[in-house]
Amino acid sequence: MHTHYISSEKLTFQRIFDILKENYKLALSSEAEQRILKCRQYLDQKIETQEEPIYGITTGFGSLCDTSISKQDLGKLQKNLVMSHACGTGDLVPKEIIKLMLLLKVQSLSYGHSGVQLATVQRLIDFFNHDVLPVVYEQGSLGASGDLAPLAHLSLPLIGLGEVYFEGERCEAAKALNHFGWKPIELQSKEGLALLNGTQFMSAYGVFMLMKTFRLSMLADIISCVSLEAFDGRIEPFFDQVHQIRHHKGQIATAARIRKLLEGSELINRPKKHVQDPYSFRCIPQVHGASKDSVNYVAYVFSNEINAVTDNPTIFPDDDLIISAGNFHGQPLALALDNLAIAMSEWGNISERRTYQLLHGKRGLPAFLVAAPGLNSGFMIPQYTAASIVSQNKQLSTPASVDSIESSQGQEDHVSMGANAATKALRVVFNLERILAIELFNAAQALEFRRPARSSDYIEELIAAYREKVAFVSDDRVMYTEIERSVAFLREVPLNIPDALIEGI
Repeated sequence: MHTHYISSEKLTFQRIFDILKENYKLALSSEAEQRILKCRQYLDQKIETQEEPIYGITTGFGSLCDTSISKQDLGKLQKNLVMSHACGTGDLVPKEIIKLMLLLKVQSLSYGHSGVQLATVQRLIDFFNHDVLPVVYEQGSLGASGDLAPLAHLSLPLIGLGEVYFEGERCEAAKALNHFGWKPIELQSKEGLALLNGTQFMSAYGVFMLMKTFRLSMLADIISCVSLEAFDGRIEPFFDQVHQIRHHKGQIATAARIRKLLEGSELINRPKKHVQDPYSFRCIPQVHGASKDSVNYVAYVFSNEINAVTDNPTIFPDDDLIISAGNFHGQPLALALDNLAIAMSEWGNISERRTYQLLHGKRGLPAFLVAAPGLNSGFMIPQYTAASIVSQNKQLSTPASVDSIESSQGQEDHVSMGANAATKALRVVFNLERILAIELFNAAQALEFRRPARSSDYIEELIAAYREKVAFVSDDRVMYTEIERSVAFLREVPLNIPDALIEGI
């Protein structure tokens, strides 16, 4: 059994991927325990000795910040906060993302600036380790005072309320707690705020999407190679000299990957009758590369966020400071998530255009990629499906971050809408996966009409593996099952990218 110790060591995407894939257990390092205990002790002492109000600790919340709370009610204040803010609705958050939320919340609380009890953090770890996953809803967060509603649902089971997924069923949280003999946590001052103020809903969505996007980026390049070969495209637009004089890293990397993937290809190196290719082939480095650069920016933002303290107020025991500020505001994430949706949408956009080009009966390919068009519609309608999904992605890529609605009687007068950016971007991720699957479905079919000429060893091995799942289409058949097999293939196939191109996206 592998264990990941929560510490000040930077949490990386690769580490998160390993934790989830290899089913690591979590534990607090002694360093993290001491930071949590030190902060809690400082806060308890401060409450006893300071007469001035401390926002959210000895006062109400939001526009009720001027309402003082008696010391004997400080714990009840925090419990009331969790209960009253559990106002989520709509679709259910996927379990993989809920588990990520637990991990990221523990990481944020471990730095010793949040004032939580050690027992509270440990119970979140217990949930993670035993797959007790709180039921969380997609809708309800403005992405401003943190992800209040979804994090309230994440926190309800700590106090014995709400619902969880446990042992294959959805049940009352109290049932799971009783199973393990866990008593509900008695929240103390500040703890409700520490749990609810934070960006772990947006962050978990972002991390989940990035882990899928890193793979989809490679697949987009690989599948574009199959299409380029099937279309009898030219290699010159991928020569390094072209891209070095424009300087964009993603563009240079994409062209290098295409050249590497097509090394030794008979098809790409044979003489061409045509002088140039359509943009969807000729400009693969420029378009794919621009999206890569955007994704790298998004990864930078989320790498910072998942290693940050994002609740409020923030406690600095060594400086004797408790500061009410705005680290919970989701604006950095909202902008990045909108950027991510647009970048993925463009990968899908140019992919569908390559699919479209393969169907025209140009360059020796039969119309709609079947030997007897007319009697057979062939690959006519998979392109319709891709076009429909591409159009939906365009709609989903309308930025959420440019919107703001005032809340809490004007105290919270600018919000990020980052949670909406996150949930719609996730739809774009899955849509992109389907669009790429349809391109591969078409490109693999078209490549067969180039036989006996062969592509590179890498591409030929990929197509051979694909043919074990999806057969060549000689006559019309039910196509949706083939598309689903193509999607499954993209999720499962080992990519085995050539050594020089493993790093990056």
